[in-house]
Amino acid sequence: MSKTAEQQLPAGEAAAAARARPVETLLRAAPLGLCVAAMAVMLKDQQSNEYGTVAYSDLGGFKYLVYANGICAAYSLVTAFYTAVPRPATVSRSWVVFLLDQVFTYLILAAGAAAAELLYLAYNGDKEVTWSEACGVFGSFCLQARTSVAITFASVLCFILLSLISSYRLFSAYEAPPSSALGNKGVEIAAYPR
Repeated sequence: MSKTAEQQLPAGEAAAAARARPVETLLRAAPLGLCVAAMAVMLKDQQSNEYGTVAYSDLGGFKYLVYANGICAAYSLVTAFYTAVPRPATVSRSWVVFLLDQVFTYLILAAGAAAAELLYLAYNGDKEVTWSEACGVFGSFCLQARTSVAITFASVLCFILLSLISSYRLFSAYEAPPSSALGNKGVEIAAYPR
């Protein structure tokens, strides 16, 4: 059995859900600002000197970071409006929000990780393939990219919190299985020989 709407919750739980709605709406809006800020910093990231010119668009990982931040900002805006409007919480809606939260959390996490790897190589180089570090020459570029990646990881934390909230909302809608479904032994744990 599952609860299908907020109206079916006891009065105390419905009031708690109503108080939590503004908090969740703000938490869903927070990545919007963070993603836009990270995207803006990265879009302006370019440096020219006597050794040449480098821009974010020269590196695929940084372009992916910009695209992922833009997509996640749009998702954050849509879901902030979605949660701000009171409506009955159904299990199917909870599944959709849960799955989309997971997808966008992994999308922004992957973009941040790819950009962080590029920064690692820019700062340290790779001696095995004779890549020298580039941040000694393009320090301003690296500092701006590092700022963008740091802001992106702040938005990753927001998306992780949102994923936890949506998973709690979804899986708390289900009741625990009856003890008769577990048999008379309770929960069995498989033992594997060593």
